[in-house]
Amino acid sequence: MKTSLKNQYAQANQVLIAIVSAVLGYNIYQAMMHPENSHLILSIALVALTYVMIQKFGYKTTPEKGQQD
Repeated sequence: MKTSLKNQYAQANQVLIAIVSAVLGYNIYQAMMHPENSHLILSIALVALTYVMIQKFGYKTTPEKGQQD
C-alpha cells in the first residue's frame, strides 16, 4: 500500500511519538522521585522536535485516489 509523499513518514512519526512519550513520562517520574537524575530539558527538546516533525510531515496516512481501506 502506497501513501502520499507528504505522509510517507507517518509510521515513523507514530514510533517517535511513542518513544518521546515514554522518555518524557520517565523523566517526569525521575523529577518527582529523584530530582538529581532527571533530564527534563532533554525531554522538552524531544517534545519540541516531535512537534515540529509532526507539523511538517503529519502523522496519519492518506490513501491514494482509487484505493479503499
